[in-house]
Amino acid sequence: MLAIQTESLVKSYGGANAVDNVSIGVEEGEIFGFLGTNGAGKSTTMMILTTLLKPTSGSARVVGHDVVQSPREVRRNIGYVQQDTAVDEFLTGRDNLMLQARLSHLPAGERGRRIDEILAMIELGARADDATVTYSGGMRKRLDIAGGLLHMPRVLFLDEPTVGLDIQTRRKIWEYIRRVHDEYGMTIFLTTHYMEEADSLCDRVGIIDRGRIRTVDSPSSLKSAMGSEVITMRVEGDAGALASAIHALPGIREMSRDGGEITVYTYSGTSLIPRIFAESGGAGARIASISLKQPTLDDVFISYTGRELRDDEEAAYDRKKAYRKTRELRA
Repeated sequence: MLAIQTESLVKSYGGANAVDNVSIGVEEGEIFGFLGTNGAGKSTTMMILTTLLKPTSGSARVVGHDVVQSPREVRRNIGYVQQDTAVDEFLTGRDNLMLQARLSHLPAGERGRRIDEILAMIELGARADDATVTYSGGMRKRLDIAGGLLHMPRVLFLDEPTVGLDIQTRRKIWEYIRRVHDEYGMTIFLTTHYMEEADSLCDRVGIIDRGRIRTVDSPSSLKSAMGSEVITMRVEGDAGALASAIHALPGIREMSRDGGEITVYTYSGTSLIPRIFAESGGAGARIASISLKQPTLDDVFISYTGRELRDDEEAAYDRKKAYRKTRELRA
């Protein structure tokens, strides 16, 4: 049985589809990453899967339960850690978790033991009785994740788990996520716009853009499909003519051009570069700079979406507006 399954999932707002015909399947015990810019549909999909929003059409099941027909059963089997921290700053770390344990209906006899176990795992035992107002951003995020683990859910949803954190803290959070997965065999579904995060953590990733799934595969397979090497160059003069000439060369896996920037995906970068320089003279172009590297998930993302990973003005994510809309829909 799949831990998560959606079929032709759609969520519309005023005629526009925030989620557009999304069909995915997540295996039990898998770490699955949803990659996309703000406004791409990641968080909306997650809110449907966690029963916070109802889909306009299509279906979604979590651990076998339909999110619309059996929302209580879904909630009993999931943990959800939202992007914004939800800790009470005036409570201690332990008191925050005790409150969460009660809200999760954890049996009274198990609460203390479970809280101590989770605090030890996220390395907050020594600060458990300090007010969380004294915690750093990374410590608060760890406490948030701990709250989602208390009732030992079968599926843990993490919405942008490291957004706003510095790189050192982000990597530490990755360690805790891996530890949760390895120790509890938990299915983890996370959204992120950090390519390195997805590459480091996820067994498979789905790239979503403008509400649609562009591809789903393992990070290694996606990068391998791009070719073994990436040539990036900045061109002065007739970049279009040079791009056409390069495209006709053998060994080109894929190519894209954005103004004077040309990117080539190939299996033979070292031998191809001299031929590119040879073509530039006849094309009336001068190569101002050129580099050769291995493909990354950033390259994969750009290949499937046609643009850099950035916030589009037309799809900017207005969190307050989304919150109000959620309240209206749940009322």
